[in-house]
Amino acid sequence: MAVITEYKVHDQMLIAVDCIIFGFDGKNLKALLVKRGIEPELGKWSLMGGFVQKDESVEAAAFRVLEVRTGLKDIYLEQLFVFGAMKRDPGGRVVSVAYFALINIDDYSFKLMREHSAKWFDIKRIPPVIFDHKKMILMAKEQLRQKVANHPIGFELLPEKFTLPQLQNLYEAIYESTFDKRNFSRKILSLHILKKLDEKEKSLSKKGAFYYTFDHNKYKKLAKEGLKFI
Repeated sequence: MAVITEYKVHDQMLIAVDCIIFGFDGKNLKALLVKRGIEPELGKWSLMGGFVQKDESVEAAAFRVLEVRTGLKDIYLEQLFVFGAMKRDPGGRVVSVAYFALINIDDYSFKLMREHSAKWFDIKRIPPVIFDHKKMILMAKEQLRQKVANHPIGFELLPEKFTLPQLQNLYEAIYESTFDKRNFSRKILSLHILKKLDEKEKSLSKKGAFYYTFDHNKYKKLAKEGLKFI
């Protein structure tokens, strides 16, 4: 009973989750924002988020928010940071656990975008957002850059089959830099974690570019050896 009494003398606070959702449109890295539906800051741009319920873990709350707002399951999700400044939310004392998620932009339906007043924004042109959400987005972008250097999580942003130019476009968008085409292809192919298909993408050129898929089994073996992806 002494422990329960000790709990009661402390102030209560709310726990929330905020999700930085990244997508890739073939050219630009994008973040998904929604129009906030409650006060304070009603109608302003916000990350997708919600409060943690009594009967769920923080991680379960993040997955719930993503599924309700995007209709998608089995999304790549990683905890980013805990934001707990005392006055970060004018509505009350709220500690937010931020996560970043990666989805194939084509899997997110227009119907749900409209239903939740959501919109994709170029990561380099994020509009004013509520609270400390801009800080969350910038931190998530940096974490994504560090992560994709050693892990092929970037494939979560691509269709199941893709070309080497599409893959290079993705990494150039993430790093906001230009890579040498020949060196990039040589490096990626030397890792032997891509499966080359007989099919070609021919909408951009007559010669076309071969499609590839990601070989998860080969990557797992290389990851144990300390794979440097990019």
